[in-house]
Amino acid sequence: MSVVKVINERTSYRGGYKDIPVPREDLTKIMEAGLAAPSGCNTQTTSLIAVDDVEVLNRLRKALDSEYTLSAPAAICVLTQAIPGYADVYFNVQDYSAAIQNMLLAIVELGYQSCWVEGQVTDVHKIGRTLADILGVPDDYELVCLLPVGVADGPTRHPKKKPFNERAWFNGFKVN
Repeated sequence: MSVVKVINERTSYRGGYKDIPVPREDLTKIMEAGLAAPSGCNTQTTSLIAVDDVEVLNRLRKALDSEYTLSAPAAICVLTQAIPGYADVYFNVQDYSAAIQNMLLAIVELGYQSCWVEGQVTDVHKIGRTLADILGVPDDYELVCLLPVGVADGPTRHPKKKPFNERAWFNGFKVN
């Protein structure tokens, strides 16, 4: 699949997953794609943990209490560290966002589906720390996202996007 086709095929999948294991070789490819993302000042603030052990997944599921991650046979947890790139400028949010997008594209290219699960992980409930503790993550890392990974058990849905000419222009901003 071409990169452009993968980009246009990717969507946030919130359905159930088939009971088909994700081979570690595929999880490795997905994580390698994430770690290949650009990093501000090459600080490499993003780290990843793939989870394919059913007992560990069940502990994460219980803490997360999320319908659309409950049946995925694997997950990738995204960690970040606040490391300044220069002076007091930090790029860790941009770093992990780029890594997540790379992984979401790799997931689709390999025939799986996923959803960027961050809101409930980093919101006021700080479930990310609970998930991090389950995985033995040191305190100087923040778990910011969980990507369920698996074969979709239902159809994917592509939300309607605004037309190109309402969101992109040439040579200046233009009101339509």
